[in-house]
Amino acid sequence: MSGDHLSGPAFRGQRRGLMLVLSSPSGAGKTTLSQRLIAQNPDLVLSVSATTRTPRPGEQDGRDYFFTQEERFLEQAFDGQFYEWAKVFDHYYGTPKGPVEEALDEGRDVVFDIDWQGARKLTEQAPDDVVRVFILPPSLKLLRDRLKKRAQDTDEIINGRMERAKSEIAHWGEYDYVVVNDDFALALEKLNQILHAERLRRTRHPWLDGFVDALMEE
Repeated sequence: MSGDHLSGPAFRGQRRGLMLVLSSPSGAGKTTLSQRLIAQNPDLVLSVSATTRTPRPGEQDGRDYFFTQEERFLEQAFDGQFYEWAKVFDHYYGTPKGPVEEALDEGRDVVFDIDWQGARKLTEQAPDDVVRVFILPPSLKLLRDRLKKRAQDTDEIINGRMERAKSEIAHWGEYDYVVVNDDFALALEKLNQILHAERLRRTRHPWLDGFVDALMEE
């Protein structure tokens, strides 16, 4: 069997997908970065989380979040239907298991827009599949300015988010990569580089076992 045949689509298609986790303080830009990353990489799948909070202006059920009642959310959580879930700002957030596992098995990559708690839980359950990236703002002053420009929250809520931002940033050392979002285009380029490098990791290509065995038999 020739090497050209072994390196063809039938073998390359067996790559296992990865979980690309993007975390940051609120307002640091991870949601916009994840949206642009997916737009540039059509084979990426966004993991849509479930939440008990009410939709913000412009958000759609099933696209931005699966909006659900707290009682229903907890029923699903205790039934083991979430990959990870946590309570943040008095609301619950969780990642449905089914779509994620299906995507990984099919060789598709899944992007997660979650906090450090979710990232830690995902890593505990699937350490070989998770790639963690923490997005940092260039300064806390700029972060506060971004939150104010949203015009969606009161000063009290913004102050609470700033305190939480410091708490979240304290967990940056748990991540595989850190990107400072002081230049959006550059930050996006770095995320693309991380994604493409991780896709080449040996352990994500189980077809290599058969390829090398065939090489050794030549």
